[in-house]
Amino acid sequence: MSDPTPFPMPRATGCPLDPPPELTRLSRDRPVTRVRLWDGSTPWLVTRYADARALLADPRVSVDVAQPGFPHTNAVSRARDARMKTLMQMDPPEHTAHRRMLIPGFTVRRMRELRPRVQRIVDDLIDGLLAGPDPADLVEAFALPVPSLVICELLGVPYADRGFFQDVARSLVMDRADPGQALAASESLNAYLEDLVVKRSADPGEDMLSGLAVQRYRTGAMSATEIATMGQLLLVAGHDTTASMIALGTFALLTHPAQLRVVREGDPAMIAGAVEELLRHLSITHTEARRVATEDIEIGGQVIRAGEGVIVAKSTANRDPEVFPDPDVLDVGRTGRSHIAFGHGVHQCLGQSLARMELEVVYGTLYRRIPSLALAVPPADLEFKEKAVFYGVGELPVTWSRTENRNHRAP
Repeated sequence: MSDPTPFPMPRATGCPLDPPPELTRLSRDRPVTRVRLWDGSTPWLVTRYADARALLADPRVSVDVAQPGFPHTNAVSRARDARMKTLMQMDPPEHTAHRRMLIPGFTVRRMRELRPRVQRIVDDLIDGLLAGPDPADLVEAFALPVPSLVICELLGVPYADRGFFQDVARSLVMDRADPGQALAASESLNAYLEDLVVKRSADPGEDMLSGLAVQRYRTGAMSATEIATMGQLLLVAGHDTTASMIALGTFALLTHPAQLRVVREGDPAMIAGAVEELLRHLSITHTEARRVATEDIEIGGQVIRAGEGVIVAKSTANRDPEVFPDPDVLDVGRTGRSHIAFGHGVHQCLGQSLARMELEVVYGTLYRRIPSLALAVPPADLEFKEKAVFYGVGELPVTWSRTENRNHRAP
C-alpha cells in the first residue's frame, strides 16, 4: 500500500472555488483512506456524503482533543486546545448541558430581533465603503467588520471597546506560525471578557453575556472565566467563518455574473436559497470536521479502530454527485438545505441561524446598493488562504461606479 497522501492538499491553479483535485480523486477512488498530517500522524479521511453524515452522527466518535489520536489542525490549535476547553471540544452529556445554556441566544425570535441592527451595521459599512477610496479592499472595509460588530452586539461589548475587540478577533483567526502569539491574544480577550461578565452581573442588559452573568455567575454555577471562554468561542467560531463567506461568496458571484444578477434582483426567499448554495459550493471550513474514534467503527468498507483519528471532508461531501446534480456548478436556484457546511449531528454549528441571517442581509444588500461592484484586479492576482483554518481570500480589491446612489439604504 502506498504512503498516505499529505493533508491538506493544494487546490488547482485557477480553480480557487473547487476542492483540491487530489481530494476529489480520493472521494471517487478511495472514499475512506489514510492521510498524513503536519505532525506525522495518519488519521482516516472520509469524503463521501452518506459516510460523512453517518460518521458525524455516530456517538462512537469524539471531539475530545485531549485523546492521543485526535487529528489536530496545526501546532496553534493543539497548543490552544491544551489551554482552553470549549463547547467544540466537549462530548455529551457535558456538551449537551453547555449547549443548552447558549441556545436562547440563537432562537428564531432572537435572530428576528437582531436583524434590524445587523441591517444597520451592513448599511453603515457600505456607506463608509462608498465614501472611501476606490478601489477598496472589501475584506478589510466590509467582510471582517460585519461579523465582528454583530458579535459585539450579541455579546454586549460596549461601543468604546469594539476597536480592541475587532483587533483581537483578527489576530485570533490568522494562521500563525507561533502558537505563543495566538495564545497571548486569546488570554488578552479572555481577561477582557471576564471583566465584562463581572460588570454585566452588576448592571445587566439584554445581551448574551448579561444573561449568563445573571443566571450562572451570580448563582455560582459558573465562573467568570468559564463564561468568558464561551464568549471567545462564539467570537472565533463565528467571526472568520462569516467574514470568509462574505468575501469568498462575493468573489464567486462577481466571477459568475449570471448568478450575481439573480441574487441582486432576488426576493428574500431567493436570497436565502443563494446563501445555502454558496455555503454548499464553497465549504470554507476546509480543514474539515475532526474526530477520534472511541470504539471500532466500520464505514465505507474500512474499519476505524478505537483511538484512531478521523477527518470528515465536508467539502467533497457537499460536491457528492449522488446527492447534488452537477455538483461543481454554482447554481443559486438550487433548493433545500441538505449540505453539511454547518456539520451534522449533536455538534452541528450552534450559530448557524446567526450566520444565515448575517449572510442573507449582506448578500441581499451589498449588490443591490452597489450594482456596479466589480473586481479591481484579475482573479489570477488574488491570494487565497490555503493554510488558514478557514478558507478565503486574503484581500478582495473591488471598484464601482462613482455615481452609485449612496442613500439607497434598507427601509
